[in-house]
Amino acid sequence: MSGEARKPAGAGLTSVEDALATIVGMAGPALAAETLPLARCRGRYLAQDLAALRTQPPFNASAMDGYAVRDADVAALPATLRVIGTSAAGHRFAGPLGAGEAVRIFTGAPVPEGADRVVIQEDTSRDGQDVVVTARSSSSTNIRAAGLDFSDGQRLIPAGSRLDARLLALAAAMGHGALTVHRRPRVAILATGDELVRPGEPMGPDQIVTSNSYAVAAMAEDEGAAVIDLGIAGDSFAALEAAINAARAAEADVLVTLGGASVGDHDLVQSALTAQGMELGFWRIAMRPGKPLMHGRLGAMAILGLPGNPVSAIVCALLFLVPLLRHFGGDPAALRERSEEAELAADVPANDFRQDYLRAELIDRPDGVPLVRPFGRQDSSMLSTLAASGALVLRPPHAPAAKAGARCRIMRLC
Repeated sequence: MSGEARKPAGAGLTSVEDALATIVGMAGPALAAETLPLARCRGRYLAQDLAALRTQPPFNASAMDGYAVRDADVAALPATLRVIGTSAAGHRFAGPLGAGEAVRIFTGAPVPEGADRVVIQEDTSRDGQDVVVTARSSSSTNIRAAGLDFSDGQRLIPAGSRLDARLLALAAAMGHGALTVHRRPRVAILATGDELVRPGEPMGPDQIVTSNSYAVAAMAEDEGAAVIDLGIAGDSFAALEAAINAARAAEADVLVTLGGASVGDHDLVQSALTAQGMELGFWRIAMRPGKPLMHGRLGAMAILGLPGNPVSAIVCALLFLVPLLRHFGGDPAALRERSEEAELAADVPANDFRQDYLRAELIDRPDGVPLVRPFGRQDSSMLSTLAASGALVLRPPHAPAAKAGARCRIMRLC
């Protein structure tokens, strides 16, 4: 994802690139398609190309308020014409327009047969049943031709498009009241550890507040996923087994565990999943923060074991959960490069064998190349630093030291 040449990861560690390829490769195809009312399709990925069911506009339409006339009748100005009727949006003037005649017309209304120009009302004066045309545009007839926007049968929205406000408006204008889209991924989120309590709950002297689950849930929902909150499981096989069973019963497409996947005596998540038949994709990755990342598959459910440190969990979710959810949702570009070029505002030291993601202040500049200043302290427990960051600076494995002013790659956080 850094755009740099790949180098071997440390012994026993999976590279970031190989980890992402494994996660998406083991996921299988995009989720099944379903047909939903247009109003429920926001944020979904279209499962098939969408063609127009009608022509837009369906008739020659006025682009302005004014008078529909024959161009020949206003070749010499001023010109006095007889007003024979009105054409309004939804209420066309029935009948043709003859020589020396005009029809009062409003924006969006059908242009009468025989008219080939709309003179804007500012260039006219009314005198009873007559209108005097005093000027005319030389650059526009003020008529939108039938099919100016699109024509019946024209394919306008390709499969794999994520349906935002613009595309939903276009689909509606095309005549579609329902769309075939990929199903929303279901993401079960499980925090683990005896030390965790929810925000606002009473805390023991050795406990901390869980925060990762809220961040990961927000990221999943931003990608259109349906979130299943499994709460907090204590450090016991029984608690973990119950939570895993709950995720399977809910038919989650992805189970995200938070913490408990490292090597300590109380890190039981991998063992509990393996006991239920998980196929391990990899465990431990050559990146910082986020080394103890775990991935596997349990039946039809993808498993992503994120580290317990909050910054590590959020960075790993950005790098791996987001592309996985986009893939499941039907995004054909789920693995697209998401980094961009920036300029360092401070020196950075040489890197070791792990790919590093430095939290940094982001300063956009008029020349289009943003400036980034990595924070001095990069501890993976420091949410305040992450919250103050606008980007992650990508430092490839074995990258040499770089001076302020050097170019780098970044991933935006906002």
